[in-house]
Amino acid sequence: MMKFTFMMLMMIPLSLFSNYFWINQLMFLMLTFFFLFFFSPDNIFLYISGVFGWDLLSYNFILLSMWICSLMVLASYKIYKEKFYSSMFCFSVLLLLMSLYFLFSSLNLFIFYLFFEISLIPTLILILGWGYQPERLQAGVYLLFYTLFASLPMLISIFYLDNIYCSLVFSFFDFSLNSFLLFICVNMVFLIKMPMYFIHLWLPKAHVEAPVSGSMILAGIMLKLGGYGMLRLMKLFIGISSIMSYLFIGISIFGGVVISLLCLRQTDVKSLIAYSSVAHMGLVLGGIMTFSYWGFCGSLMMMIAHGLSSSALFCLANITYERVGSRSLFLNKGMMNLMPKMSLWWFLFSACNMAAPPSLNLSGEIMLMNSLISWSIFNMFGLALISFFSACYSLYLFSCSQHGKFFSGLFNFNFSKYREYLLMLLHWVPLNLLILKGELFSLFI
Repeated sequence: MMKFTFMMLMMIPLSLFSNYFWINQLMFLMLTFFFLFFFSPDNIFLYISGVFGWDLLSYNFILLSMWICSLMVLASYKIYKEKFYSSMFCFSVLLLLMSLYFLFSSLNLFIFYLFFEISLIPTLILILGWGYQPERLQAGVYLLFYTLFASLPMLISIFYLDNIYCSLVFSFFDFSLNSFLLFICVNMVFLIKMPMYFIHLWLPKAHVEAPVSGSMILAGIMLKLGGYGMLRLMKLFIGISSIMSYLFIGISIFGGVVISLLCLRQTDVKSLIAYSSVAHMGLVLGGIMTFSYWGFCGSLMMMIAHGLSSSALFCLANITYERVGSRSLFLNKGMMNLMPKMSLWWFLFSACNMAAPPSLNLSGEIMLMNSLISWSIFNMFGLALISFFSACYSLYLFSCSQHGKFFSGLFNFNFSKYREYLLMLLHWVPLNLLILKGELFSLFI
């Protein structure tokens, strides 16, 4: 545990020099591979030091955080090329990784809450500092205040739980509390972070205005903080599961259908991918609220799969944006004529986004559908619509961007770089090979 803390502290001096941009990226990647050797094979907490430790659930999310952060630096070559405060960018990514590392490693609810809030600051710096349009200020305020609004009730709930259990260590939460108000106060910040339908408006704004690195970390990790927190704390509310499940599963299925329809009328590529994230996270919320083994395992699998596939789609959108100068689907047409090799990656990740085999999304959706239909047979109709429209908007995104006649206003064009192919490969390989290792996502309970 302390080894990785010191390794990340040693990376701080490197991040302060703009000439060491690629060394920073290499260090992030090496940190990820070193972390693989500390694999935690079961649900027992290992490598415990003070208030930190890992079990299989936290191990999965820490590994995903390190992987996405290394790919963020790889995707942000333009910042280094234009010398746009690249050292400050690497430092912000490192701070974000450290906060996520401590968040997922924490055994104490208050420490978890503390780093949950700290992780907002580097994300906000990425959006405000390297975003594209002036509206990034409004997007940053949305991101900040949506989360802070629900954080105060959770802080009060933490003090209340400390008074009941005389401890805030997760392992000591051994009996459930049948309080609807406590459920809302504890989980509202997680529902906003996921985000649940009705309180999702901050997400499209933040995604559209964020740079590619901000979109990657938002889609890859920040949306998963809500799911991780709920998986950790749901055992507190097993007693009122029958009451709460009707409300939240209903919202998640209904919201998934509505948002999927909304995706079909988007003209902004990043906005379409952002709204598809809301639809997928609705399924995750539904799986968690079934309070079943299949639901919990399917939610974890879906979160890992969505983190990789959605991050890759934002990278692809950015690769096109850097060349065309627009994110509009009306202008981003006929890319197959200009970048035929990149068109293959568009197809592969669009297929992953609609849960085609052999991606991890497929097994995640199968497990979630199993749990939701077992909970109520009537969920079948909503799930059928979500699956159908998911295929529709993924094909809409692929066909509109790759087919047709390309924009006549393009006077010059840069072709794809090896760096971009490597970036896509590093997203695709774990996304499609992890399905062979399904027990990683089903032994944490």
